[in-house]
Amino acid sequence: MASSTEDVILIVDDAPQNLTVLGNLLQPEFRVRAANSGARALKAVLTEPRPSLIMLDIMMPDMDGYAVIAALKANPETQSIPVMFITAMSDSHDEEHGLMLGAVDYITKPFRPAIVLARVKAQLELKHSRDKLKQQNDWLEQEVARRMSENILIQELNIRALACLAEARDNETGRHIIRTQSYVAILGEYLIQQANHAPELTPEKLQQIIKAAPLHDIGKVGIADVILLKPGRLTSAEFEIMKTHTTIGSEAINKAISQAVAANPQLNTSHSAVSFLQIAEEIARCHHEKWDGSGYPMQLSGESIPIGARLMALADVYDALVSRRVYKVAWSFSDANHWIELGKGKHFDPQIVDAFVACSAECEAIARLHAD
Repeated sequence: MASSTEDVILIVDDAPQNLTVLGNLLQPEFRVRAANSGARALKAVLTEPRPSLIMLDIMMPDMDGYAVIAALKANPETQSIPVMFITAMSDSHDEEHGLMLGAVDYITKPFRPAIVLARVKAQLELKHSRDKLKQQNDWLEQEVARRMSENILIQELNIRALACLAEARDNETGRHIIRTQSYVAILGEYLIQQANHAPELTPEKLQQIIKAAPLHDIGKVGIADVILLKPGRLTSAEFEIMKTHTTIGSEAINKAISQAVAANPQLNTSHSAVSFLQIAEEIARCHHEKWDGSGYPMQLSGESIPIGARLMALADVYDALVSRRVYKVAWSFSDANHWIELGKGKHFDPQIVDAFVACSAECEAIARLHAD
């Protein structure tokens, strides 16, 4: 705790003799500042160093002690400074009123030196304890924020590493992960701003969808190289096997969820880590479903397709259209845009197509910036 000589005490009283008596009593142990009116007190309290304690007379002309403490408590810069009332009044109602306004104690006139010093020291001890506790709480909040930031970074790096594992096995995806994640973010942020956007798309959920987007093709790690790396179009049989990357990814993520919950019984579906994995599972399983029900693997339709998968469906197709593949050249952006619009209400969620049309220039910019 700071020594008492470092504490500044502001005495506020319109009677010079009271200022003199209290000043002489306190100066041997504290730094004393004086003000003979409420208005001057409100200016003096803002002078550095700020007072550690204010001793405030109630009965003063123009601005009484009640008005002064009300002003002090209304100002964020001064509201935490403890105030002790100085009074000649003995009515308990006056004392109760002062305490309700935020006073920490009362000292009655005439002053009894030993009582004054004991109460002043007690209030300063309390203030130092509160200040120390606040400093510790501030440090803890900063430390928690720092560690959460580190954990989020580690989580994102792990997600990126898993996504890159799938990408490394498919030598044609290039920077597909970065681009599709960016498209999802652009489309989702636009949708949230619209009055009639899908109600399940909240800002918090969108952030989880954006984080989970790189895992959409994680199931490709389970597809044989002879199919995954085939330099040309797949046969019908090969395409049926390729389609299983959706269920392979879904099953892998569901297994991760089950193992995490088994190892940590306190986890439930509302926990952020579990809800994130559930969204990742939905995207991995459903990003090839189509709005009209003609997609795979479950032939889901309309809003029964999770919103994250609906966003990824458009992002994935758009990126495939504007990127070169061994079996096709990259389409022009105008042709790709036209194809996406033709898929409105068939392949894609109509609202997401509308969002794409509004944001097509931004999507094109992402495609150019992160071109293979």
